[in-house]
Amino acid sequence: MTTTTSAAGTAAARDALRAQTIELPSWAFGNSGTRFKVFGSPGTPRDPFEKIADAAQVNAFTGIAPRVSLHIPWDLVDDYEALARHAADHGVSIGMINSNLFQDDDYKLGSLTHPDAVVRKKAVDHHLQCVDVMRATGSKELKLWLPDGTNYPGQDSIRARQDRLADSLAEIYAALDDDHQLVLEYKFFEPAFYSMDIPDWGTSLLHCLALGDRAKVVLDTGHHAPGTNIEFIVAQLVRQRRLGAFDFNSRFYADDDLMAGAADPFQLFRIMHEIVQADVLRPDSGVNFMLDQCHNIEAKIPGQIRSVMNVQEATAKALLVDAAALDAAQRAGDVLGANGVLMDAYNTDVRPLLADLRVEQGLDPNPMQAYAASGYAAKIEAERVGGAQAGWGA
Repeated sequence: MTTTTSAAGTAAARDALRAQTIELPSWAFGNSGTRFKVFGSPGTPRDPFEKIADAAQVNAFTGIAPRVSLHIPWDLVDDYEALARHAADHGVSIGMINSNLFQDDDYKLGSLTHPDAVVRKKAVDHHLQCVDVMRATGSKELKLWLPDGTNYPGQDSIRARQDRLADSLAEIYAALDDDHQLVLEYKFFEPAFYSMDIPDWGTSLLHCLALGDRAKVVLDTGHHAPGTNIEFIVAQLVRQRRLGAFDFNSRFYADDDLMAGAADPFQLFRIMHEIVQADVLRPDSGVNFMLDQCHNIEAKIPGQIRSVMNVQEATAKALLVDAAALDAAQRAGDVLGANGVLMDAYNTDVRPLLADLRVEQGLDPNPMQAYAASGYAAKIEAERVGGAQAGWGA
């Protein structure tokens, strides 16, 4: 069974693609690597201002990456209002503010779930600092990934840790302004290996439901066990209006943080199909789409451009699914027909469509080629000499 997308459907797809935005992570522009070594490279940013300048290059060549997510304390500066103005001068804005609970010795046995109330208070206070950063930059979302957990049976009470977590989250949530949102991430393992305190979307959702309407779940595509049906999780969270954000990356074995769509572009398409079906691709849907990646061996700015393009392509294919034909096949119990509708869209070459859209927006049709020819990489390599390069922990 072969279906074709109507002219009206193609026009609607173009409109949705014009409105699509993807947030970039500041940390993707610093040095990263493996568990064994962090690799340096010429031109790496030395401070948050240079990170934002690099992120702005991605937006300049793709046209759909207008926000930069900050990580505290990696992106600490003396004047956040100045940082926000710097971002605006470069054509972007500050997006989510991410807390950090995984690089302090006090958090070895946990942060928000630690048995010691003094340590828990320190972790809560860090989030209050993040809320201050939100106010100074105009950010509306606080993102929390909890690395807490245990390595051995009996190490701590699983139930008590959940109680402590609930209390800590309630303190943080109460400190938010009325127009702020808390988004809570989950991860099924690492750095703890016996039990993570927020190992799955269900645990995150339960805590969000207890907190209130402005608490939602973050879905990181690399934070699941092999074979997990991520699009099913998307559908469930959307049904409950509790999908707050996406972290796009790609994985082969664990939380690899590779370029989006690198390992399984078909999975990325299936995820975006659920997003499109539920009509939450819209910028006003309350779902924030962003990348969360560490470019270990590839150049940082081109790596981000490639990921943005991969998400764009998966989105375009999802928008070209013949919704009427799919619904008819599903209602008729036509298993192969319904699958065929999806496969027709997935097998469509959408690169010409996206190239046309870029030309229409005054952009080069080939962002990767345009960036390579821009000379920006050579410029920052020559200028950024001396100082400490940004990376994990800075």
